[in-house]
Amino acid sequence: MLTPKKATIIATLVATSLAIIKLIVGIISGSVSILASAIDSLLDVIISIFNFFALHKAEQGANQKFNYGYGKIESLASLIEGSIIALSGFYIFYQSAYKLIYPSPINYLGLALWVMIASTLMTLILVVFLSYVAQKTKNQVLQADSLHYKTDLLSNGAILIFLGIQYFMQIQRIDGILGILVAIYVIYSAFGIIKNGSLNLLDKSVDEDLILQIEKILKNAPITSYHKLKTRLSGNILFLEVHLVFNEHTSLLEAHNISEEIEEKLAQIEPKLQWEILSHLDPYDDSI
Repeated sequence: MLTPKKATIIATLVATSLAIIKLIVGIISGSVSILASAIDSLLDVIISIFNFFALHKAEQGANQKFNYGYGKIESLASLIEGSIIALSGFYIFYQSAYKLIYPSPINYLGLALWVMIASTLMTLILVVFLSYVAQKTKNQVLQADSLHYKTDLLSNGAILIFLGIQYFMQIQRIDGILGILVAIYVIYSAFGIIKNGSLNLLDKSVDEDLILQIEKILKNAPITSYHKLKTRLSGNILFLEVHLVFNEHTSLLEAHNISEEIEEKLAQIEPKLQWEILSHLDPYDDSI
């Protein structure tokens, strides 16, 4: 079975290869856009290595010190990853602005084009691969990684197009313009990753669609009512807490059996997640 850690290792190997190739070509060609892409790939390597260790730690179970496990490490990793991406975006913007003010020709433009073609194809394959594994495992780190490489794919494609334009039209400032556009897009994407990681660390409730499915099961359950429904995600674990109200004449055993049936149905909504459900059995509605 392909695990998130194995997917992270593959992403690290691909990012390392792309970083080395683009860094060499960026230096000899003098293209700020390729150098920016190389810097981004180097950061990908650092982030992927960090994600590997974060996933390794997150897979460890709960213990006496961390009663709820280490799932929040995934959200923390996403937050750090987004921050690093944002910093790289600002650096790319600075270098591109300098190149726009002081334009210079790109050497070995033909070689640069071929490198960006290869980089775009490899990144496309990696995006499809990570998206598939992230969807199967519901892993936050891989979801952030997949989104990150999607931005790389778009930036690589844009660099390829603009290098082609420069190859045929010999417009020197287009390299700096492209770098600025890539930097803006990278910064914008980074803030999306930072937002998601921050909201999960703040125990944001699960998506509205999932809440509606949960409420549908609770409304159709053989109980009087329910209240104080709370949800949060910690890595791949969905924590759910709810008060179930029964008729006061219902026995504890019967209420317990009904609550277990409800919990089993809830866990079937999204089997890819690990559900931790805490049901409070109330003989009357104490929310009033």
